[in-house]
Amino acid sequence: MASRTHSLLNQAYERLLEREIDGAPTHVAVIQDGNRRYADEHGQDAADGHRAGAETTEAVLDWCAQIGVEELTLYTFSTENFDRSADERDHLFSLLEEKLREFADAERVHEREVRIRAIGETDRLPDDLRDAIDYAETKTADYDALQLNIALAYGGRAELLSAARDVARTVEAGDTAPGDIDAETIERRLYAGPARDVDLIIRTGGDERTSNFLPWHANGNEAAVFFCTPYWPAFAKKDFLRAIRTYESREQSWRRTRARRALALVRAVGGAELDEARAIVDRFREYLPRGELDSVESNTNDTEPTTAD
Repeated sequence: MASRTHSLLNQAYERLLEREIDGAPTHVAVIQDGNRRYADEHGQDAADGHRAGAETTEAVLDWCAQIGVEELTLYTFSTENFDRSADERDHLFSLLEEKLREFADAERVHEREVRIRAIGETDRLPDDLRDAIDYAETKTADYDALQLNIALAYGGRAELLSAARDVARTVEAGDTAPGDIDAETIERRLYAGPARDVDLIIRTGGDERTSNFLPWHANGNEAAVFFCTPYWPAFAKKDFLRAIRTYESREQSWRRTRARRALALVRAVGGAELDEARAIVDRFREYLPRGELDSVESNTNDTEPTTAD
């Protein structure tokens, strides 16, 4: 009876959260932490924890498709994970190979037009796993409704260092002038991975750090971050929806802040800058109190560009 009551309460809470959500981030990135600790708490081997975590991964893919997320990146195996025991690595690689082939053949993947890609230093992975990556990428290459990035042998710092060294080589060869280096120059040399900047990072397992994950795509975009205590195998839909709600709350706060900065600019400048500020205010007006809008609209109606005598 207690278990059924708890289940009904969870379902009611999920429905409440779903009603509160008014959209979805375009790109969600997940640090799947806690598989081994989950296994320890349940008296199981690490391999059992990783397999339980793989089931959560399948569920999260479904939840993303349901609310309209366009890209999902999973931090599945970092460059630091190569330091784990050979037995654990071998099991992980075997499980990943199995799941990649399973995903590539799954009806729901093809019905939802999910494109699967691996990002990271995949040349460091075993041949069988690399074959499974090729299989999954080839089978789903024509889809674009939802992109699923599997970060394997991935390290954000290594990615940026590789891009910087590549740019340095082109400068040394005389193919690139230092003054011509911009954000696009770096982006072209990152791992062939995320198509979009990250809007939301989710980390399970209780640790509050982003662990060298997608620094260019997340930090540069000021992504929202949601930390939660459940281990990855115990991560539930209610936790996922709470993360989405956190993203929405942060996004609204960011828009309100930007609108208020534009209001200050409207009051302080004229000419082309004033036109730009007015455009920003108009774009984000729904996030400002009516009183602030009345004040600035009165000011802008009376404001004319200033010219020097």
